[in-house]
Amino acid sequence: MRIHLNSIYVDDQRAALAFYTDVLGFIRHHDIALGEDYWLTVVSSDEPDGPELLLEPAGHPAVKPYRDALVEDGVPLAQFAVDDVQAEHDRLTKHGVVFTQPPTDIGQAIVAVFDDTCGNLIQLIAEKPPPS
Repeated sequence: MRIHLNSIYVDDQRAALAFYTDVLGFIRHHDIALGEDYWLTVVSSDEPDGPELLLEPAGHPAVKPYRDALVEDGVPLAQFAVDDVQAEHDRLTKHGVVFTQPPTDIGQAIVAVFDDTCGNLIQLIAEKPPPS
């Protein structure tokens, strides 16, 4: 068994696509019209054949209270692995990304949390190598 697709709810699919590709650096994978919405997925430029992230419309009534509660409590909806959290923090800050938690050493990893402009908090993580 392996992870093939994961969803993240977004307020505006086109704005999310621009943010996730132009700012974060993901690659558009699927962009299929489905009525007023789209089957819109992105993949990592490092793993174009890897798992897809579905930019899911946030229209379901349960989404808003769920995401609002997570944001209010500072809980990220998703986590993206990077090699260097500080370098990504610096790069994204230059693109105007707002971080709600700066790079923080939590022992086994360095993490940071940013607002994806689409209604979600996203955590960056770089795991540290195990002590030798």
